Amino acid sequence: MIVVATADFELYHDVVGELRDRGVSFTTVEPDGELPDGTEVVIVSPTDDISVPADAETVVAASDEARTAVEEAVAVLRGDGGRTVVGVDPGTRPGVAVLVGETVVSAFHVPLADAVETVRREVEDAPDAVVRVGDGARIQGATIVNELEDVTVELVDETGTTPYLGTGARGMGDVLAAVNIARRTGSVVDSRDVEPTAGELQRIKDRSRHESDDNRTIDEGLARRVAAGELTVQEALDEHRVRRDSSEK
Repeated sequence: MIVVATADFELYHDVVGELRDRGVSFTTVEPDGELPDGTEVVIVSPTDDISVPADAETVVAASDEARTAVEEAVAVLRGDGGRTVVGVDPGTRPGVAVLVGETVVSAFHVPLADAVETVRREVEDAPDAVVRVGDGARIQGATIVNELEDVTVELVDETGTTPYLGTGARGMGDVLAAVNIARRTGSVVDSRDVEPTAGELQRIKDRSRHESDDNRTIDEGLARRVAAGELTVQEALDEHRVRRDSSEK
Protein backbone atom coordinates (compact mmCIF):
# COMPACT_ATOMS: atom_id res chain seq x y z
CA MET A 1 0.00 0.00 0.00
CA ILE A 2 1.14 3.54 -0.74
CA VAL A 3 0.83 6.04 2.11
CA VAL A 4 1.01 9.81 1.61
CA ALA A 5 2.35 11.37 4.81
CA THR A 6 3.40 14.96 4.24
CA ALA A 7 2.68 18.39 5.73
CA ASP A 8 3.50 20.01 2.37
CA PHE A 9 0.01 20.87 1.11
CA GLU A 10 1.04 21.35 -2.53
CA LEU A 11 2.86 18.02 -2.65
CA TYR A 12 -0.04 16.32 -0.85
CA HIS A 13 -2.62 17.77 -3.25
CA ASP A 14 -0.69 16.88 -6.40
CA VAL A 15 0.35 13.38 -5.27
CA VAL A 16 -3.19 12.47 -4.25
CA GLY A 17 -4.45 13.76 -7.60
CA GLU A 18 -1.89 11.69 -9.52
CA LEU A 19 -2.73 8.56 -7.53
CA ARG A 20 -6.45 9.01 -8.08
CA ASP A 21 -5.96 9.61 -11.81
CA ARG A 22 -4.04 6.34 -12.05
CA GLY A 23 -6.56 4.42 -9.97
CA VAL A 24 -3.84 3.40 -7.50
CA SER A 25 -4.86 2.23 -4.02
CA PHE A 26 -3.46 4.49 -1.30
CA THR A 27 -4.19 6.11 2.05
CA THR A 28 -3.07 9.27 3.83
CA VAL A 29 -1.87 10.01 7.35
CA GLU A 30 -0.54 13.03 9.18
CA PRO A 31 3.28 13.11 9.30
CA ASP A 32 3.14 12.43 13.05
CA GLY A 33 0.47 9.75 12.65
CA GLU A 34 0.82 5.97 12.83
CA LEU A 35 1.40 4.19 9.54
CA PRO A 36 -1.21 1.48 8.81
CA ASP A 37 -0.44 -2.22 8.55
CA GLY A 38 0.56 -3.18 5.04
CA THR A 39 2.45 0.03 4.33
CA GLU A 40 4.91 -0.62 1.51
CA VAL A 41 5.80 2.89 0.28
CA VAL A 42 5.61 6.26 2.07
CA ILE A 43 5.68 9.52 0.11
CA VAL A 44 7.05 12.48 2.08
CA SER A 45 8.66 15.89 1.49
CA PRO A 46 12.28 16.69 2.43
CA THR A 47 11.08 18.55 5.54
CA ASP A 48 8.79 15.84 6.92
CA ASP A 49 10.04 13.93 9.95
CA ILE A 50 8.45 10.50 9.99
CA SER A 51 9.52 7.09 11.17
CA VAL A 52 9.19 4.51 8.41
CA PRO A 53 9.33 0.74 9.12
CA ALA A 54 12.41 -1.08 7.90
CA ASP A 55 10.36 -3.17 5.47
CA ALA A 56 8.85 -0.11 3.75
CA GLU A 57 10.37 2.23 1.17
CA THR A 58 10.46 6.02 1.45
CA VAL A 59 9.97 8.28 -1.56
CA VAL A 60 11.13 11.85 -0.88
CA ALA A 61 9.85 14.54 -3.25
CA ALA A 62 9.70 18.31 -3.49
CA SER A 63 6.37 20.05 -4.08
CA ASP A 64 6.87 20.13 -7.85
CA GLU A 65 7.87 16.46 -8.15
CA ALA A 66 4.51 14.79 -7.53
CA ARG A 67 4.37 12.86 -10.79
CA THR A 68 7.91 11.54 -10.40
CA ALA A 69 7.18 10.55 -6.81
CA VAL A 70 4.09 8.59 -7.81
CA GLU A 71 5.93 6.83 -10.64
CA GLU A 72 8.69 5.83 -8.21
CA ALA A 73 6.18 4.62 -5.62
CA VAL A 74 4.28 2.53 -8.16
CA ALA A 75 7.56 1.10 -9.47
CA VAL A 76 8.43 -0.03 -5.94
CA LEU A 77 5.09 -1.84 -5.67
CA ARG A 78 5.52 -3.53 -9.02
CA GLY A 79 9.03 -4.67 -8.17
CA ASP A 80 8.22 -6.07 -4.75
CA GLY A 81 4.84 -7.67 -4.87
CA GLY A 82 5.04 -10.67 -7.19
CA ARG A 83 3.68 -11.27 -10.65
CA THR A 84 1.95 -8.52 -12.61
CA VAL A 85 -1.58 -9.57 -13.54
CA VAL A 86 -3.89 -7.47 -15.71
CA GLY A 87 -7.60 -8.17 -15.53
CA VAL A 88 -9.88 -7.03 -18.35
CA ASP A 89 -13.67 -6.89 -18.20
CA PRO A 90 -14.48 -6.65 -21.94
CA GLY A 91 -17.22 -4.48 -23.41
CA THR A 92 -17.61 -1.25 -25.35
CA ARG A 93 -15.72 0.46 -22.49
CA PRO A 94 -13.61 -2.26 -20.87
CA GLY A 95 -12.52 -2.11 -17.27
CA VAL A 96 -8.78 -2.76 -16.86
CA ALA A 97 -7.12 -3.46 -13.49
CA VAL A 98 -3.41 -4.02 -12.86
CA LEU A 99 -2.41 -6.08 -9.83
CA VAL A 100 1.04 -6.83 -8.48
CA GLY A 101 0.59 -9.69 -6.10
CA GLU A 102 -2.61 -8.81 -4.27
CA THR A 103 -2.15 -5.04 -4.61
CA VAL A 104 -4.15 -3.06 -7.16
CA VAL A 105 -1.59 -0.59 -8.54
CA SER A 106 -3.64 0.99 -11.32
CA ALA A 107 -7.07 0.83 -12.93
CA PHE A 108 -8.66 2.20 -16.10
CA HIS A 109 -12.05 2.53 -17.79
CA VAL A 110 -11.33 3.15 -21.47
CA PRO A 111 -12.96 2.91 -24.91
CA LEU A 112 -12.51 -0.48 -26.57
CA ALA A 113 -10.18 1.08 -29.15
CA ASP A 114 -7.75 2.08 -26.35
CA ALA A 115 -7.90 -1.13 -24.31
CA VAL A 116 -5.11 -3.09 -26.00
CA GLU A 117 -2.66 -0.19 -25.92
CA THR A 118 -3.47 0.38 -22.24
CA VAL A 119 -2.73 -3.27 -21.45
CA ARG A 120 0.47 -3.29 -23.50
CA ARG A 121 1.74 -0.22 -21.69
CA GLU A 122 1.09 -1.77 -18.29
CA VAL A 123 2.90 -5.08 -19.02
CA GLU A 124 5.72 -3.63 -21.12
CA ASP A 125 8.43 -3.87 -18.44
CA ALA A 126 6.86 -6.57 -16.27
CA PRO A 127 8.54 -9.99 -16.44
CA ASP A 128 6.22 -12.99 -16.69
CA ALA A 129 3.07 -10.85 -16.80
CA VAL A 130 -0.32 -12.42 -17.50
CA VAL A 131 -3.45 -10.83 -18.93
CA ARG A 132 -6.77 -12.32 -17.85
CA VAL A 133 -9.75 -11.47 -20.04
CA GLY A 134 -13.33 -12.19 -19.00
CA ASP A 135 -15.27 -14.53 -21.28
CA GLY A 136 -18.34 -12.27 -21.50
CA ALA A 137 -18.94 -9.68 -24.26
CA ARG A 138 -17.66 -12.26 -26.74
CA ILE A 139 -16.96 -10.00 -29.69
CA GLN A 140 -15.17 -7.26 -27.76
CA GLY A 141 -13.25 -9.86 -25.76
CA ALA A 142 -12.08 -11.58 -28.94
CA THR A 143 -10.85 -8.24 -30.29
CA ILE A 144 -8.70 -7.74 -27.20
CA VAL A 145 -7.37 -11.32 -27.08
CA ASN A 146 -6.46 -11.39 -30.76
CA GLU A 147 -4.50 -8.12 -30.63
CA LEU A 148 -2.36 -9.05 -27.63
CA GLU A 149 0.92 -10.64 -28.64
CA ASP A 150 4.08 -11.63 -26.75
CA VAL A 151 2.21 -11.87 -23.44
CA THR A 152 0.41 -14.74 -21.76
CA VAL A 153 -3.36 -14.36 -22.10
CA GLU A 154 -5.90 -16.37 -20.15
CA LEU A 155 -9.64 -16.53 -20.80
CA VAL A 156 -11.48 -16.40 -17.47
CA ASP A 157 -15.00 -17.35 -16.45
CA GLU A 158 -16.36 -13.96 -15.37
CA THR A 159 -19.55 -15.29 -13.77
CA GLY A 160 -20.20 -13.33 -10.57
CA THR A 161 -17.30 -10.91 -11.00
CA THR A 162 -19.43 -7.76 -11.24
CA PRO A 163 -20.32 -6.62 -7.71
CA TYR A 164 -23.42 -4.85 -6.49
CA LEU A 165 -22.87 -1.09 -6.71
CA GLY A 166 -24.33 1.24 -4.12
CA THR A 167 -25.35 4.86 -4.60
CA GLY A 168 -22.55 7.03 -6.00
CA ALA A 169 -20.54 4.13 -7.46
CA ARG A 170 -21.87 4.40 -10.99
CA GLY A 171 -19.24 3.54 -13.59
CA MET A 172 -17.10 1.51 -11.18
CA GLY A 173 -18.64 -1.87 -12.00
CA ASP A 174 -16.40 -2.65 -14.98
CA VAL A 175 -13.25 -1.73 -13.07
CA LEU A 176 -14.20 -3.78 -10.00
CA ALA A 177 -15.11 -6.70 -12.25
CA ALA A 178 -11.65 -6.40 -13.85
CA VAL A 179 -10.05 -6.68 -10.39
CA ASN A 180 -12.03 -9.86 -9.69
CA ILE A 181 -11.17 -11.27 -13.12
CA ALA A 182 -7.48 -10.64 -12.46
CA ARG A 183 -7.73 -12.74 -9.30
CA ARG A 184 -9.12 -15.80 -11.12
CA THR A 185 -7.04 -18.26 -13.10
CA GLY A 186 -8.23 -19.18 -16.58
CA SER A 187 -7.27 -21.13 -19.67
CA VAL A 188 -4.33 -19.92 -21.76
CA VAL A 189 -5.41 -18.87 -25.27
CA ASP A 190 -3.54 -17.61 -28.34
CA SER A 191 -6.60 -16.27 -30.14
CA ARG A 192 -10.37 -16.25 -29.99
CA ASP A 193 -12.38 -16.50 -33.17
CA VAL A 194 -15.94 -15.41 -32.54
CA GLU A 195 -18.36 -14.76 -35.37
CA PRO A 196 -21.21 -12.44 -34.38
CA THR A 197 -24.55 -14.21 -34.47
CA ALA A 198 -27.45 -13.04 -36.61
CA GLY A 199 -29.20 -11.95 -33.41
CA GLU A 200 -26.20 -9.87 -32.26
CA LEU A 201 -25.98 -8.14 -35.63
CA GLN A 202 -29.71 -7.43 -35.61
CA ARG A 203 -29.48 -5.89 -32.13
CA ILE A 204 -26.74 -3.57 -33.35
CA LYS A 205 -28.82 -2.58 -36.37
CA ASP A 206 -31.85 -1.98 -34.14
CA ARG A 207 -29.73 0.15 -31.84
CA SER A 208 -28.53 2.22 -34.79
CA ARG A 209 -32.12 2.94 -35.74
CA HIS A 210 -32.99 4.00 -32.20
CA GLU A 211 -29.93 6.26 -31.91
CA SER A 212 -30.39 7.82 -35.34
CA ASP A 213 -32.17 11.14 -35.61
CA ASP A 214 -33.52 10.25 -39.05
CA ASN A 215 -34.72 6.65 -38.46
CA ARG A 216 -31.62 5.29 -40.24
CA THR A 217 -30.51 1.64 -39.93
CA ILE A 218 -26.95 0.64 -40.75
CA ASP A 219 -26.28 -2.33 -43.03
CA GLU A 220 -24.82 -5.69 -41.98
CA GLY A 221 -21.27 -4.80 -43.02
CA LEU A 222 -21.23 -1.78 -40.74
CA ALA A 223 -22.92 -3.79 -37.99
CA ARG A 224 -20.07 -6.31 -38.18
CA ARG A 225 -17.52 -3.52 -37.80
CA VAL A 226 -19.39 -2.24 -34.76
CA ALA A 227 -19.43 -5.76 -33.31
CA ALA A 228 -15.66 -6.01 -33.82
CA GLY A 229 -15.09 -2.70 -32.06
CA GLU A 230 -13.80 -0.96 -35.19
CA LEU A 231 -16.62 1.61 -35.11
CA THR A 232 -19.05 3.01 -32.60
CA VAL A 233 -22.72 3.02 -33.54
CA GLN A 234 -22.57 6.77 -34.15
CA GLU A 235 -19.49 6.41 -36.38
CA ALA A 236 -21.26 3.66 -38.34
CA LEU A 237 -24.31 5.91 -38.76
CA ASP A 238 -22.09 8.73 -40.03
CA GLU A 239 -20.41 6.41 -42.54
CA HIS A 240 -23.79 5.05 -43.67
CA ARG A 241 -25.07 8.59 -44.15
CA VAL A 242 -22.02 9.59 -46.23
CA ARG A 243 -22.41 6.51 -48.45
CA ARG A 244 -26.11 7.13 -49.06
CA ASP A 245 -25.58 10.82 -49.75
CA SER A 246 -22.83 10.02 -52.24
CA SER A 247 -24.94 7.41 -54.05
CA GLU A 248 -27.83 9.84 -54.42
CA LYS A 249 -25.75 12.50 -56.18
